[in-house]
Amino acid sequence: MFLELEAGNLTIGLFFLLIATIVGTRPFVRSGVKKFIFATVIAVFTILIAGHYIITTNRMESVKSAFGDGKKIECESRLNRKAAQSVIVSKKLGWKLEGDLFSNPNYERTFHTARCIVKVKPKLDIKK
Repeated sequence: MFLELEAGNLTIGLFFLLIATIVGTRPFVRSGVKKFIFATVIAVFTILIAGHYIITTNRMESVKSAFGDGKKIECESRLNRKAAQSVIVSKKLGWKLEGDLFSNPNYERTFHTARCIVKVKPKLDIKK
């Protein structure tokens, strides 16, 4: 599911790899620099993609756990850009978690747990 959700970001990464390949294979680029370009680009993208995967899957697990505990979850909604851009998901509001998708019979759209966060109340220190 990660590949499906992050296809846009991975496509951008492949585009940069293509650019590095084109630049690195030009005749005016020395062979030592070619190896450095490929090694650097591949290493950086591997680290970034692996880090993003770990962060995303950890967030998904924390969202599922919090939803199971009855906490409120905030999911991004790209359906209407002029009004509220997030939806509050909670068991009390009739939402169900089926696999990695939140669904509600009163709402036409499902939300993936990768696009949600646990809603937290801001702590205000009035004394300061």
